[in-house]
Order: sequence, then structure tokens, then C-alpha cells
Amino acid sequence: MNRKSEENTLEITVEALLRILDYSSDEIFVLDRDQRIVYVNRTCEKHYGLKPSDIIGKLNFELFNKGYWKPSIVPEVYETKIPCYMKQETYIGTELMTSAIPILNEKNEIELVVITASELQRYKMLKNVDSVNQNQQEPVMALRKIIANCEKMEKTLEFCKKIAGTDSTVLILGESGTGKGVLAQHIHQISNRKNQPFMNINCAAIPEELLESELFGYKEGAFTGAKSSGNEGLIAAADGGTLFLDEIGEMPLSIQAKLLQVIQDKEFIPLGSNETRKVDIRIVTATNQNLLEMVQKKKFREDLFYRLNVVDIHLPPLKERKEDIIPLTYSFLNKFNQKYNENKVISKECLDILIQYDWPGNVRQLENLMERLVVISDSIIQVDDLPDLIKDSVGPIPKLLQATTLDKALSDTTRILVRKAYIEHGSSRKVASELSISQTKASRLIREYCRDLIG
Repeated sequence: MNRKSEENTLEITVEALLRILDYSSDEIFVLDRDQRIVYVNRTCEKHYGLKPSDIIGKLNFELFNKGYWKPSIVPEVYETKIPCYMKQETYIGTELMTSAIPILNEKNEIELVVITASELQRYKMLKNVDSVNQNQQEPVMALRKIIANCEKMEKTLEFCKKIAGTDSTVLILGESGTGKGVLAQHIHQISNRKNQPFMNINCAAIPEELLESELFGYKEGAFTGAKSSGNEGLIAAADGGTLFLDEIGEMPLSIQAKLLQVIQDKEFIPLGSNETRKVDIRIVTATNQNLLEMVQKKKFREDLFYRLNVVDIHLPPLKERKEDIIPLTYSFLNKFNQKYNENKVISKECLDILIQYDWPGNVRQLENLMERLVVISDSIIQVDDLPDLIKDSVGPIPKLLQATTLDKALSDTTRILVRKAYIEHGSSRKVASELSISQTKASRLIREYCRDLIG
């Protein structure tokens, strides 16, 4: 009886156990006595857009200081040495219910801390979930968070910190849909004007005859159809704060002259008035056009261009921010799950396609796509849910063959992953990092599966 029981016992290897943990819907972190991360499962990619290899070995506070989540449960558990519970928010907007369990040795010292986090969205039907640790929450800002896992965006945000405390005019350049308006709000929020108004206007969306009155305001009777009470205008409304002028290249030449006076003298005259009004504002502008070329063609004032171009920031297109595609995807998925009271998830195959796609419409296109997918898909967003435009531009996605054995299925999977990583990175070291294997093993697999790709 005992022998038969032993024969039927399933032994789980460490490798198998780690694979099981990767399938957990909960995030699992393990910290050592020094608060260094010694293990994390793959759910971290969903919550932070970071792979386990990007996290393991780092000190917990390094990631916390970069703003990947708030608040931190770690100081409390290491101080009290008892289980702690807290509601947290990740930087892509996911709300988590987090628990931290200390594992103590015989001297009552912390050896390890196991942290697990579950998405509150999955428990949206439960009552009173928001009452847990409300005193530890910070207000959730309406401002869209900026995802910056790639080096270019990290440098951009560091640059914004340097110039945020000044009153210099800022010109944000970048393709349509890259998030110029979001960056303008970010600069305002980290400046010393953050508690003052942030006013924005799209210069391309308003007819010339209305744009001037919207900006500079008007007195009663200034023109036919004017309100009897007049209108102070956006420049006056932004007094003490920031005025953001989007699509500045579309501003008519006649209005550019008046804007130049605002920048130079910090004053303007409302329409229909003879009185000069003083104003204290910082001006941030944005465009996807080549303003210098427009200056040469006499379509934009040269003096205004140099006044606006004191500090220029170039936002990279999404196709140059591959590291940000996954966290952006999950950020928008979380946003629209909440908006439509859903709990959709996205398949790995779908993510693979999104990473390969070039995104001509940039971040705005990805956001619109995720809203569509949340609306039209079943519980799991699959490749078939993607628009043909995206699937066709990426090309055929490798699929597992009809494997007759487990070994064959594993071999096919390994081949696909190794070839994909080698095509993307071109070196055994980066393939090893991508697949979390040794460089020796990566080199062997590349020789086995990528002979036709090796020059």
C-alpha cells in the first residue's frame, strides 16, 4: 500500500515549481534580509512592464524610488516583523491588495519576506474593499502617467526635472500621437506652478477668428456675437500657472505677433479694450511640424520661433520605445477594464504582435486599439481580435507545429523563442538575458536553431 502510494507520488522539481509560480495570477516577490529581491514571478511584467531578469538582484527601494508602485509595504514589515497588508497602486494605474509575510529564523531575525499582490479589479464586486488601509492611500491623480522603461524616455523625464523649476518657454517636438500634451502636463505638475492653473488649447482645432478671442479674451461688445459679460481668455485664466499651446505651427501669423508680446513683456490687451493687462505665465508649446522650415518659407515668425525654442524636447515615436509597449498596453488595458467594468486579459501571442508592429499613430493609436479590444473581445484578447491592418503589417506569426510528443512541443517552442530573440538582438549575451538562461546555453541554442541567420 505504501509502496504503491510512493509510486504514484508526483515529485515537483524546483524548475517545475518556478514555472507553476509564473502561472499565478498574483504577483509574488521574495526579499532577503537586506531587502534585495531574490525572486519574482512573471506577473511583474503585467504590473510594471519589467521582466524578472530586470528586477532580481536589485534592492527593493531602487524600484520604489523610480515610482513603480506606491506606497511601500516593505518598511513596515521589516520594522514590525509581523504580516502586513496594504492597498497599493502601480505606475501604470493597477490597484493591488498587497500582503507581506516575514519568515523569521530562530533568533527572531528576518530571513526572507514573501510579498504577494492581487489586482483589486478582480474583486470589484466585493463590498468595502476600498476601506482597507484608506489612511495609507494617496490621491490618484487624473493626469495620465508617463511610461518610461526605455532609455530615451528616461532621459527625457530626467531632462524635464532639470527645466521644470524654471520659467523658460518649452517647445515639445514629436510625431502626432506621441504624447506631447501629456508631457506638457507632466512638466507643469513637477514645477513650482503645480498648484496653479494649467490651461491648454489646440491651435489647429479653432478657427482663426475665434482663436484670438479664446486666447486674449474680449470686452463687452468687442465683436458681433460677443457675450455681454465679456471673456477673460485662456492667457488670463492661466495667470500664475502654465499655458500649453498645442499645434503651435497652425497659429496664424496675425496672432503670433500678439503672442510674442506676451512672452517678451508678460502683458497683453484683450479684444475691444484699451487697457494692458499684466500676466505671469509659463508657456509650453508643441508641434509635429518643422518650425525652422516654416520660418524659411515665411509661414512662421522667426522672432517667435527663437522665443519659443529656448528649451526643446524631442519625444521619440513609439517604434523607438519598444520597451514601453508592454507596460503601455497593460496601462491602457487597466484603464478600459475599469471604464467598462471588465476584467479582460491579453494573450502572449497578442503582445508579441504589438511589440513587432511599427505604430505609425504612436501611443494614441495603441490607446485607441486597447479600448477597441476591451470592448469587442471575449475574456482573453486573442490574435484574431486584432485589426487586419496590424496583423498583415507584422506578417505571419510562428505557431507550434502539431506536436505528437511533449519533447517535440518543447523543441518547437524553444526554436521559436531563440530565433525571435536572436533576430531582435543579434548576440548570445542579449539572447541569454532575454530568455533568462546562461550565455553558454544561449550560444549552443543559437548554433542549433539559427544556423541560417549566422553570417
